[in-house]
Amino acid sequence: METPTDEHGKLSEPFLTSSPSKGGFRTLPFILAMEAFERVAIVGITTNMIVYLTGEFGMETATAANVIFVWSAATGFTPIIGAFIADSYMGKYPMIGIGTIIGFLGMILLWSTAMIPQARPYCDQFNTICEAPTIPQLVLLYFSLGLISIGAGGIRSPFMAFGVDQLDERNNSHSFFNWCYVTLMFSSLIAVTLIVYIQDNMGWKMGLGVPVMLMFLSAVSFFLASSFYIKLKPKASLLTGLTQVIVASFKNRHIELPSHATNEVYYVREGSMLQVPSEKLRFLNKACMIKNPQEDLTSKGNASNPWSLCTIDQVEDLKALIRVMPLCSAGIILSVTVNQGSLMVIQAGTMDRHVTSNFEIPAASFSLFMMISVVVWIAFYDQIALPLASKIKGKPVRLGLKQRMGIGLLCSCASMVASAFVECTRRKIATEEGFSDEPQAVVHMSALWVLPFYVLAGLSEAFNAIALIEFCYSNLPKTMSTIAANVSGLGGFTGNLVASLITSMVDNVTKKGGESWVSSNMNKGHYDYYYCLLAGLSMLNFVYFLVCCKAHGPCHGDNENEAENSGLGDHESIDDC
Repeated sequence: METPTDEHGKLSEPFLTSSPSKGGFRTLPFILAMEAFERVAIVGITTNMIVYLTGEFGMETATAANVIFVWSAATGFTPIIGAFIADSYMGKYPMIGIGTIIGFLGMILLWSTAMIPQARPYCDQFNTICEAPTIPQLVLLYFSLGLISIGAGGIRSPFMAFGVDQLDERNNSHSFFNWCYVTLMFSSLIAVTLIVYIQDNMGWKMGLGVPVMLMFLSAVSFFLASSFYIKLKPKASLLTGLTQVIVASFKNRHIELPSHATNEVYYVREGSMLQVPSEKLRFLNKACMIKNPQEDLTSKGNASNPWSLCTIDQVEDLKALIRVMPLCSAGIILSVTVNQGSLMVIQAGTMDRHVTSNFEIPAASFSLFMMISVVVWIAFYDQIALPLASKIKGKPVRLGLKQRMGIGLLCSCASMVASAFVECTRRKIATEEGFSDEPQAVVHMSALWVLPFYVLAGLSEAFNAIALIEFCYSNLPKTMSTIAANVSGLGGFTGNLVASLITSMVDNVTKKGGESWVSSNMNKGHYDYYYCLLAGLSMLNFVYFLVCCKAHGPCHGDNENEAENSGLGDHESIDDC
């Protein structure tokens, strides 16, 4: 939460009485352009990074995949840290500004690894002979990737909220969110097509130089409208309040809770609707229990030490967050399967990618089909499937949130089964054609066979990720809307770390018996076994998800009783949640 101030330090309310000289829709093109340039740059290098690491740095496939997994995890986690710092200490404007500068510096350093021969190991790609990268070379590479992740965290964490800050009640913030979605999707499409094409056909000096220019344009776009932005000062973060509950409940762990709760025993925030805490996760109630009114409360009735006494609202906010975490954690394995796209780039690179005799699809551009499947399914679901089902039923119907999440998990499992089948077939053809010792050889098999993975992975995102966001928003208090967005994205961050762990374990265990399953030579390795392992983990994860659904009970987003109470009793959900 932040408090708006004018240039004289007086409080103002930009949503109600903001000055026409500040904010408004005129600032949004600069904010959207800033994010669009940043997104094209980072997605463009991420999509094809495994080719750069294996080809220019001579890394083993498993090692390169682990580097990308950890880097992606860092890029997913830094926005959470950035949101906390922006809300609590710096404010959104300084955070985004610093993020663009750090990201630009990181891009320059990464570009230098392509421009300066001494910054990368010598690799003779024709003879597949590569020297091992030196420690200084790896330090430069990892430091550049780290700066890019930090920059992304500074930009992505507050950029949507910063855009909303520019709007008042006369503006429609819903249209801004629509434009954000369109901008992010369009930027990703450009990244996996144009940027990847430049990298494949013009080399890495140009392929990494273009993202440098894009990050420069991102910073320029943002700072150009600095004099027109509404800049809000930070206030105490909700995350701080949740941390205070944990600390206070631990400090008061030896206190016995009363058998009958009353509002005289617990600390109630002024104006709060909650007078007593719930009985669920009862041990946390100790955080809001008043032990000695003279010591615990000030003369104005406030807590003397917020790290020893919290409000009931703070306690219930933390309980709500804890309740949604198990279902959110089911998205970790889904993220693991979706993030196998880097290995799919290597796989597609050994298959026939020609569309015509003169044009072939870049291996990294196949991720375009994942985005297309997401857009097509959302349009089909909203505009065709639901209206048709409602017409047949005679009343509005929809899939429940938990049903959609479950379908997404099954789609992710199916994507790994399809990948295992395709890889088994590709490897068999490569062996029959005598390419066992030629990992770069192109087999006589169309690369279009990798489309089932991308389509099913896109469907898993369309079903699970969107439903998970809705689930978090509907089951967490409105005051936790920012946290709801971050919680739903934790699966992606954790999934990258788990993917790295799984890949390392598979590589270390299987290479003891000969060739590693995830060998750099795909024709000798067994990526089909690896995909089968992930399919099995996905099915176990689905069982875990069903257990979490049972333990959680009905959720607010799909509760039919809620619909009846709101006058929508004729609305039918295919599932109660």
